[in-house]
Amino acid sequence: MPHITVDYSPQLADSFDRPGFVRELHPLVREWVASRGVCKTFFRQAAETWVDDADGQLTAFVHIAIGLLPGRPEGLKARLSEEVLRLLDKHLRPVLGRQVVRSAEVRDLTPSYRLRTGW
Repeated sequence: MPHITVDYSPQLADSFDRPGFVRELHPLVREWVASRGVCKTFFRQAAETWVDDADGQLTAFVHIAIGLLPGRPEGLKARLSEEVLRLLDKHLRPVLGRQVVRSAEVRDLTPSYRLRTGW
């Protein structure tokens, strides 16, 4: 059931170990939210990213959104966001001359969410 989207700056394509990240992300999320459902992760390389940076430094960006069925406490969602950011840092090598802004959110899926598997 967890529905995960990872948006990232194109400058990070070679420094972000996406396969390694997702291999550890799925079990982490399932454990934290006690889900037996199938995790789905979509990686989207943004054509352009902009971060409000007053000193003009080049800045890259990664945002992870995790959608869950409603009912998890806000505290659990906040702690899961922190764990996901720790995991991201493990799989993201620094890029010379670039800061990387990283964010994560865990949110409730809307009541209209549906999932079908198989045919």
